Amino acid sequence: MTVTQPPRRVVVTGLGVIAPNGCDLGTFWQSVRDGVSAAGPISRFDVSKVPHKIAAEVQGFEPARYLGAKQARRFERCLQYELAAAGLAAKDAALDFNRLDADRLGIVDASTVNGIESTLKAHLAFLEHGYKGMSPFTFINAYSGSGSGEVALHLGIKGHAITYCSGSASGNDAIGYAANMIRNDEADLMLAGGCEAPLIEAFWHGFCVNKVMTRRNEEPARAMRPFDRSRDGFVMGEGAAFLVLEELAHALDRRAHIRAEVLGQGRSCEAYHSVLPHPDGAGIYRAMEKALRQARLHPSEVDYINAHGTATESNDLAETRAIKRLFGPAATRVAVSATKPVTGHLLGAAGVLEAVICVLALEQAVIPPTINLDEPAEGCDLDYVPLRPRPYPVRVAMNLNSGFGGKNSCLVLGRFRTPE
Repeated sequence: MTVTQPPRRVVVTGLGVIAPNGCDLGTFWQSVRDGVSAAGPISRFDVSKVPHKIAAEVQGFEPARYLGAKQARRFERCLQYELAAAGLAAKDAALDFNRLDADRLGIVDASTVNGIESTLKAHLAFLEHGYKGMSPFTFINAYSGSGSGEVALHLGIKGHAITYCSGSASGNDAIGYAANMIRNDEADLMLAGGCEAPLIEAFWHGFCVNKVMTRRNEEPARAMRPFDRSRDGFVMGEGAAFLVLEELAHALDRRAHIRAEVLGQGRSCEAYHSVLPHPDGAGIYRAMEKALRQARLHPSEVDYINAHGTATESNDLAETRAIKRLFGPAATRVAVSATKPVTGHLLGAAGVLEAVICVLALEQAVIPPTINLDEPAEGCDLDYVPLRPRPYPVRVAMNLNSGFGGKNSCLVLGRFRTPE
């Protein structure tokens, strides 16, 4: 007779952020909850000749505090953010790596342009000085998968290390991958995170040509306006975030503080357009439907959705239509908010940062607001929690992200329930 083992439950035991609106959880959450935007004028390079002049820059970050002076000099900005955030998450989870089986640990990170800073610098150095002008650390920094490897090296993780790149869906995909590693008994504990440092002059100018960023340069804090009639694009951000995911029995055995539970994840590709989402939100709908199926939940059990919310007409409408299709007549009763106006859009790291927000919303029983939503645009008629936070005992939260190329990802998180 075959005995069926109960499914391995995956819980969240640690969080770490290096974000434009805070490099510690308390500061970060307070700004998200209160709707205090981190957007401001770009200080890194000259933007006088381009139409987009604002971004959400990480402020007051001192890499030597997290890495030591030698390592801080060795790594480019993106890897500095990542190693710092991973360390903060490990500290929040009270991990003692000397007491853990290194072969049962893993790291998966997400990024879209990790390494671009070093690649551009190396190219300029080569043109000016030839190969003798190259830094010995160029390959380490420019390699797109270096982040997961460096975190593994830093923490002594020997079980698994991989980097995900699926555009702005990367962060949710990384968390889903990590959770499945634990469910499939290939790991007991995974660090899942993302990092981006896209505020680089050449890359910025490329995005300016793409025309997806806001031009409201005179009022940075009010510039990004998801679902609003006057929306005109997003504010770019930078930073990193990590979650510690753990098998439930493993977490209970070491008496870890359990913040939330990962219930399901779904992904899809629309194969519709290189940049634009399908107008009906077909791929977003399928990602949500798959995530709920894995979580074994009905749409009526979802209390809160953290929307991708890029403040572009195509995304706002596609996301709204997908939610209406999945939830039907009950769609207007589900709280939906977009937090990118506060944090900036962290591209591949956005999903992880917003997963942290969902965990904190579950813990703190507060739904963060969609700031700058003064007059909903035509077709945007859901409950977007405008302007102010809303106290609510959130039981199940959904995190939505969509990337270029029609890649969509949905993560479902729940308030932790003790085993019966």
